[in-house]
Amino acid sequence: MLHVNNISFQYSTQNNTLQNVSFTLQEGENLCIMGESGCGKSTLLKIIYGLLDVNKGTIFWKKTQILGPSYHLVPGMDFFKYVAQDFDLMPYTTVSENIAKFLSRFYPEKAQQRTKELLEVIEMTEFADEKVKNLSGGQQQRVAIARALAKEPELLLLDEPFGQIDNFKKNSLRRNLFTYLKSKNIACIVATHDGGDALSFADKMIVIRNNQILAKNTPKNLYNAPREKYIASLFDDVNEVTVNNTKLLLYPHQIKIVEKSTIIATVLNSYYKGFYWLIETDLEGQKLFLNHNSYIDKKTTVSLEINSETV
Repeated sequence: MLHVNNISFQYSTQNNTLQNVSFTLQEGENLCIMGESGCGKSTLLKIIYGLLDVNKGTIFWKKTQILGPSYHLVPGMDFFKYVAQDFDLMPYTTVSENIAKFLSRFYPEKAQQRTKELLEVIEMTEFADEKVKNLSGGQQQRVAIARALAKEPELLLLDEPFGQIDNFKKNSLRRNLFTYLKSKNIACIVATHDGGDALSFADKMIVIRNNQILAKNTPKNLYNAPREKYIASLFDDVNEVTVNNTKLLLYPHQIKIVEKSTIIATVLNSYYKGFYWLIETDLEGQKLFLNHNSYIDKKTTVSLEINSETV
């Protein structure tokens, strides 16, 4: 189990980057850390890995205290792996050689089988003999993840792991990766700004804002009952409107157009989203977005109904 106990950290030239951060993570659990750029997500991963010294608080993995570079000549925990946004790969060697870098040379057949398994996880079997320098940024990102998994760490730390990966690959890669981590009971912490990383795959979620934890719960609970607009906006478009003297946070899917109601809005724009349209409306001077199954002309007056069960 990971225990992060009331840690605070600041770079020498800045105000506090993180303040009073505490949480726990069980073996095999997936934690998603979300927040806007600069909120401290990447810094927190570096602290947990042992690359930075905290100003206050402690971190333990099971009974081992995680300490920074002031205590270790070579910072970083051997039983953790950290995949940063710069990847740190060997550009002039092949994908397979990068993945197998830390595997034992005394058991070549085992290393070869392990490499083959991880190539399948990241969907890059056909690139096994390709030099890394010839790969795209997204492909290099996938290789970095596979290399981190080569020796099966107890905890995997991923900083924006799908940021450079094309959408058509991202969904299948996420399914492969998180299914694999669960099968091996490897704990994982993902720093991301993509709500999809949290909703489908995370067991726990932490929201960081203004250098401290704003909320922590399951992704489902945070999605269904966000305390404020900032939390809801990490998942989807969100409306903060006053209806019948009540202030509400509403996702577009919680509002529908009906034949008749007391809530009347005027259409401003319609945005095609594939299987639905996102309709921008004006409701008594407030912008309100809702989902609809067809295009609606500008200046059309519509009656709205709010799904109160999901508010």
